[in-house]
Amino acid sequence: MPLSLSILTRLQHQHEALPELIRGLTEQQLRQRINPDKWSTFENIAHLAAYQPMFLARLERMAAEDTPSFERYVAEKDPSFPDYLNISLPSLLDLISASATQITIRLTSLGDTGLLRTGLHPRYGNLTVPQWAQFYLLHEAHHLYTIFMLTQDLRAASV
Repeated sequence: MPLSLSILTRLQHQHEALPELIRGLTEQQLRQRINPDKWSTFENIAHLAAYQPMFLARLERMAAEDTPSFERYVAEKDPSFPDYLNISLPSLLDLISASATQITIRLTSLGDTGLLRTGLHPRYGNLTVPQWAQFYLLHEAHHLYTIFMLTQDLRAASV
């Protein structure tokens, strides 16, 4: 049961939309909160960067343990998240790209047995590695969509 072409393609390329989405906006603009109660574009980008190592760690636990249980990831409870907020935009983009490559390599190096490994999600139950990959990609896509909407609002405000 190899990874689907859809998963493989998105793993390799989905994150590449990010530079296109923010093109023409400064880091200062991206750090502006459109809605004071919601993350800025920059905070969404930092979250994507912080989430990737955690996802890799989950993959490693699934490879090493029988059906490990994972808590819901909450950025505000992640002790490393504030550090990502202090990284420059170009460095965050480089980290996201490098981690995306690591995730792709890790997932494509798993054989059929490795892909059948599972981990317990607190809401969605027991998920196989491909299901976790789908979850990861859909989470990333959600934030890319949010970034699209925020950058469009920033552009509209600067006209």
